[in-house]
Order: sequence, then structure tokens, then C-alpha cells
Amino acid sequence: METKILVVDDELSMREFLGILLEREGYSVDLAETAEAAFPLLSSNNYDLVISDVKMPGLGGLALLERVKEESPETAVIMVTAFSTAEQAVEAMKLGAYDYIAKPFNVDEIKIIVRNALDRRSLKRENLRLQEEVKGRYSFSGLIGKSKKMRDVYSLIEKVAGSTANILIYGESGTGKELAAKAIHYNSPRQAKPFVAVNCGAIPETLMESELFGHQKGAFTGAVSDRPGLFEQAEGGTLFLDEIGEVPLMLQAKLLRVIQEREFRRVGGTESMKADIRLVAATNRDLEEQVREGSFREDLFYRLNVVAVKMPSLRERPDDIPILVEHFLKKYAGQECGAEQIAPGALKLLLAYPFPGNVRELENLVERCVVLGNRRIEEDCFPPQVFNCCGVVPRGEGIEIPPDGMNLEAYLDGIEKQLLQQALERCGGVKKRAAELLGLSFRSIRYRLAKFGMDDE
Repeated sequence: METKILVVDDELSMREFLGILLEREGYSVDLAETAEAAFPLLSSNNYDLVISDVKMPGLGGLALLERVKEESPETAVIMVTAFSTAEQAVEAMKLGAYDYIAKPFNVDEIKIIVRNALDRRSLKRENLRLQEEVKGRYSFSGLIGKSKKMRDVYSLIEKVAGSTANILIYGESGTGKELAAKAIHYNSPRQAKPFVAVNCGAIPETLMESELFGHQKGAFTGAVSDRPGLFEQAEGGTLFLDEIGEVPLMLQAKLLRVIQEREFRRVGGTESMKADIRLVAATNRDLEEQVREGSFREDLFYRLNVVAVKMPSLRERPDDIPILVEHFLKKYAGQECGAEQIAPGALKLLLAYPFPGNVRELENLVERCVVLGNRRIEEDCFPPQVFNCCGVVPRGEGIEIPPDGMNLEAYLDGIEKQLLQQALERCGGVKKRAAELLGLSFRSIRYRLAKFGMDDE
């Protein structure tokens, strides 16, 4: 994309000189003799740089500078004058000018100043783009869904993001716990600082202390140099400890001390280091049960569980499945011959499927169908477990146990949920009539609907 520059000067010779100089440098240049003549050009063009004289008939260069900064804050402005004063320079810089130079000026000097101004403008532009990308990705768009359960999650994140409280995120595998942690971080005052995530279950117990707190050279065999840990890497930002229930008891005591004292020591070190971090932890385990069993410290649990965020399973928010499918179709739309829509029968099948792997499993299913090359997701592109768990027999096939086994409870739940949905549809949502159709009591159907999160239908 070409770089556009506007030169504003009441001296014809100066306008033409700057126009020729800048065009030879490869820039697209427009010329104006007054601020008033420049205003229409500013309204109809997106300039990267404006070079303006200070003293001109009419409004003058400072008024033009103010107008440019009001309409396009990213545009760089260089002020030029033959009558330079310190007061004018200070005023111009206060109003947002990139630089202030006096006539006559050296040709090489103006080239360097122009190049530096444009480089700085590009850098600011890129920073803004990255900030918007981060906001778009992690504000709430990473968490997809409009169901009441997801709206409750968004509301809670908005309330707690600005605080310094420790947060514990609960949820099954694949429900988006790390996305929730990122949403908390990027909506907090720490958003410009690092977000550091670690899966505690993926680190060998013997290395976990060194990973978290770092180590000094010679602290143990193989420690050939000083190494900062994750607490140091997250300085000023957020440290996300996923699968916190996997942390061994010995290390839980040290973690508790860091939370209480806000300081730690590297392995093999003697100097205490400050821990200015926001701690967010997550688990797919029942930590309260672990506390009762003695495998998780009660005092650490209460330190972490200041605010609890519960990520709902996909089974609890089936209304979000169509939205998620659309999102993942767009995500993988660039793949060759990829699917662009989903057939009603295929969507109905997904709505009945219990999704033990939650949103992550749904994404994998959509990606699989896209990769298979069909223009539309049909029922026959799903793997056998989707049919088996939903009690649906695919064309030409019988119900069979997949090679890697199946979840019988989920299979039966899938059949039950599908029949409940069919009964409600046939009876127009009237639960009493649906209960009669299925040979159930009204109390029994209410219990079954509540089990699948369908009680508000």
C-alpha cells in the first residue's frame, strides 16, 4: 500500500520542492497552499504524514495540526517554519506534532525525519492492530456461546477481571478453561503484561519446583546456568496453573507460601524474590473431595478458591452448538473443498450427542468433516461413536461397539435425551403431554429434563 503525504505551505517554491523530493523517494504527494485548502483533502484521503508550514494566511499550521489530530490521531505531522521560537515548538509538540524543523533545512535531514516519522506511525499502527487482535481474540470472542450459562460466565469474568483476587476455574476437559483465564487476563489492568500458562499435569514431579520458581546454577545435576521460573516470567501479569490438582503435596506447601507472602526463592537460591502476579488456577477434578482425601491442602484450596468460575459442559448448553459449528466452519473455511454449512439432520444428531470431550471434541468433529472435502456437513461424515452414543443407526450400518470402546452411560443418555427432545417437539413443548407420550409421570419427566439442562424448554 502506497504511503500518502500532504504538504501544506503558502510558498509555491517550497511546496513544489517538497513535492518533487518526496515523490522521488517513492511517496504519493498532494499539495495545498493553506489550511483551508487542506481540509477537503484531509476529509477525502487517509494520509500517513502531513508536512505543514506554521505561518500561513488564514488559520495557520497549528490550527491544521489540531484538525489532523482530531480526525486522524495516527497521522504523523511535521511542522516547518522560517521563524522558529521555543514557544512555538513547545506548543506544536503539545498538540501532537512528531517534529518541528526550521527553514532552511538540509535535504538529507528532511528525508531522515520523514522516514522516522513514517516508521513511528507504522509502529503505532501495528501496536493498535495487535491490541485490537488481542481484545478480539481474548475479550470474550474466544469463548463462544449465547446460552444463559455462558452469559453468566461472561458476567462473572467482567466483575472479577479488574480485581487482584485469586480465581479457580472448574470444568471438564475441553470446556475452555484456559480461554476463560485469558479473558480474565486481557480484561484486567495487567493485560499489557505476560500471560503465562502451564499444565501442572504435564510436568514431572521432580522438575515442577524448578519450572515454577526457577533455579540457580549448580542447584542440581544439569543446572548449568541460572534459569528463571514461571513466576518470574509472569512478572506483572497473570500465571495460569492448569490442572492444579496434580501438584504434589510437598510443592503445595511452597505454593501456599508464595501466595501468602508474595515472594519466593529459586531452587538453590538464598535471595527472596517478589512475586507480582495474578494467580488463576484451573482443575477438572473435585478439589473438595481431594481435600477430604488428604491429597490437596485445605488452606491452599481456600487461598485459590477466592472466586470460583464454573465452565459449563457442552451437554449443559446445547443451544450453543449451532453457534459453535458456525464458528468452527468459518475457522476452517480456508481449507480446500471445505464444508461451508451443515445439513439439518447432521445438526440434529450433534444436538443429541453428549460430547464427552466438550467444545474441543466438537471442533475436532467439524474439522474432520471439513477435511473430508464435502461442501456440506452430512450425517455420514461423523465417526461411529456419534451414531452409537445417540442411538441412531447410520445408513447401511448397525449399532456396534467402536474399536476403542464406548461409554455406555453416555450412549443411553444420548438415546434418552433424543427421545425427550422428540417428545417435546411433537407436543409443542408441553411437558405434561410429552410425559404421557413417553409413559412417564410429570415428576419423572421434569427430573429427566433437568438432568440434561432442558428444564427451561
